[in-house]
Amino acid sequence: MEKKPVMLRIDEVQRHNESYATLFFKHELQFIPGQFVMLWLPEIDEKPYTVSSHSKERFGVTVEAKGRFSTQAVALSPGDLVGVRGPFGNGFSFDAHANVCFVAGGCGIAPLAPMIESVPCGKTIIQGARSGDHLLFKERFAASDVLYTTDDGSFGQKGFVTEVLADAMAKNMFDMVYTCGPEVMMKKVFDLCEANSVRCQISLERYMRCGFGVCGACVCGKERVCVDGPVFESQRIRTLDDFNKKALLKSGKEVTLTDYFSWRSA
Repeated sequence: MEKKPVMLRIDEVQRHNESYATLFFKHELQFIPGQFVMLWLPEIDEKPYTVSSHSKERFGVTVEAKGRFSTQAVALSPGDLVGVRGPFGNGFSFDAHANVCFVAGGCGIAPLAPMIESVPCGKTIIQGARSGDHLLFKERFAASDVLYTTDDGSFGQKGFVTEVLADAMAKNMFDMVYTCGPEVMMKKVFDLCEANSVRCQISLERYMRCGFGVCGACVCGKERVCVDGPVFESQRIRTLDDFNKKALLKSGKEVTLTDYFSWRSA
């Protein structure tokens, strides 16, 4: 784990659409799916991003252009230098003999993708987005494993991933559900798991300064998301009093999640 930035040159930029791009770095990273790194753009800012692609020789992070930092990041080109710290946090845990389901909303597919690729069989993937153009990584997964949903019905089933999950749970005995996406979506996924006595692991987002548990900016209830998470399993999710309720801004002010994510997009 690197606590100080290592300056790496971008090896490749893969642009998925007008909003998303994956930055690849030729660098050996000791990594567990679900962990994150801190990206630093000098004179701009430093932000946490999950590792969305990983091999022995290189890794990639997927960025959605929303605010000042992310807009600058997706505009970078091969050869540009970026500071990288990490990886940090706890990743997903997995039983090779389990029948599992992955539920992703929007860019929530990013932390799940390396995990999905490490599971050889016994998996169902439910992936949703605003439209077909916003569905990431379709080329990485076998079509037979994925149930797609879109808000506008332009690809797959029109509707929400939670509706598809409810149907899938009626037909399958899942041992574990892994999910990442908008927090309101993950709360509904977790509630479905609780109602069906299925274990769940979520990947949670909060504002992070340090990445290794010193500053306390990323607290959710009594947990520090950067070191106690970002992946939490059912037993600990039940204790997250702030889950789907509130978060801290950069100033330390406590706000509702609606206000928090509006600020994160600015």
